[in-house]
Amino acid sequence: MATINRFEDLEIWKEARRLAKEIYAISLETELKNDFKFKDQIKASSGSVMDNIAEGFERNGNLKFRQFLSIAKGSAGETRSQLYRVFDFGYIEEKKFEILKTDFENLSGKINNFISYLNKKDFKGTKFQ
Repeated sequence: MATINRFEDLEIWKEARRLAKEIYAISLETELKNDFKFKDQIKASSGSVMDNIAEGFERNGNLKFRQFLSIAKGSAGETRSQLYRVFDFGYIEEKKFEILKTDFENLSGKINNFISYLNKKDFKGTKFQ
């Protein structure tokens, strides 16, 4: 693995950002826009994935990074659960739901794999290899 100097270079962060934008678009383009509390909740949980990846990276240590990655993974699961409601409430079609559900499942798996990788390293500095 190449040395990563910025959280913006992490593939998991890039994917989390893409998915947060997808959720935001749904909140603007569907009737979810009128379900204010729920809209805010799913936008917050999807944004939390990328934010926790970034915050953990910036904490300058493997242990803290893994902790924040675990929180990010939890937020991905929370967003996936909320997607069921978005679908059940008729805000998105089944095809869109299945694509997003799979994307969030894949992201959770990638975060988990990265946590496993870091568990095998004893690195404590600001750059991750």
